Amino acid sequence: MARTNGNGKPSQVQTSAKQRILDVAERLVQTRGFNGFSYADIAEELQVTKAGLHYHFPAKGELGRALIERYQLVFGQALETIDRQGRGAREKLRRYVGLYDSVMRNNRMCLCGMLAAEYATLPAPMQHELRRFFDANEVWLAAALEEGRRAGEFAFRGPAKQRARSVLGALEGAMLVARTYDDGPRFLNAAKHVLADLCVERATQAAQRARPSRDVADTRPT
Repeated sequence: MARTNGNGKPSQVQTSAKQRILDVAERLVQTRGFNGFSYADIAEELQVTKAGLHYHFPAKGELGRALIERYQLVFGQALETIDRQGRGAREKLRRYVGLYDSVMRNNRMCLCGMLAAEYATLPAPMQHELRRFFDANEVWLAAALEEGRRAGEFAFRGPAKQRARSVLGALEGAMLVARTYDDGPRFLNAAKHVLADLCVERATQAAQRARPSRDVADTRPT
């Protein structure tokens, strides 16, 4: 049974220990994958016993679920900040890409992107939390894309939700490929093309409006 501070809440020592475990585990997942480390790796780095880890997280699946929940909370707070400070949908998406870029600059991968590659081997509770993370991102992206389309910043066909799925998949995939080559700029270049594609149709439409209509008769003298 977990020790409390007398108010029914975990003590600061208890919370601090769990956070240290989560910090190390998050880095290991982002660099090796969930199946690429064990409790022995965490115990060695923190100089604690494996029994001490099991005290906080009895099973590795529980640790994994806690990692996703914490990551989603932090990521969600970052999105709220972008919503408050972003000036226009285009800037919001640039800052969204910046969240991924900041992870790559630390030689890591998106936690949930790494876990998605191992989806079939994850416990059901982790799979559920993983879908929740991506669902939340798709909802946010769809709102930003629709905002941009209404403001004339973007021009794309089809539902914003469908385009949001494409953007999310493209960014996560670009991270994986860039990691293969150990090439962060490769990710940024791919991300720029993803954002540029949102404006291609707008440019095409503008060009079509500027082009003389083919239906207008040629009035030049013969």
